[in-house]
Amino acid sequence: MTTKNKTSRDLFRDYGQLSFGELLRSFRLADALNQTEFSRKLGISAANLCDLEKGRKVPSPARAAKIAGKLGLPKALLIQLALQEQLKEAHLNYKVSVAA
Repeated sequence: MTTKNKTSRDLFRDYGQLSFGELLRSFRLADALNQTEFSRKLGISAANLCDLEKGRKVPSPARAAKIAGKLGLPKALLIQLALQEQLKEAHLNYKVSVAA
């Protein structure tokens, strides 16, 4: 799956609305890695990866950008997902669009 040149709109159209954690889990499974191996690749703890994948935690925009860089994804995509989840947690029905 190549996503480097896709915008968030392209990905959502093709695959539906993903949460930040669902996206991470999808990339981990596509690479056939366990959480410990994938967390090392991302530079985070396995416990933090588990919390992100299960939606118990939402990363800051800065951390989302850092993770995007490690995965070779557009930073705007993961920042948008993180911000969208923060709004959802606050029960604010807004849509976020991020452009560089």
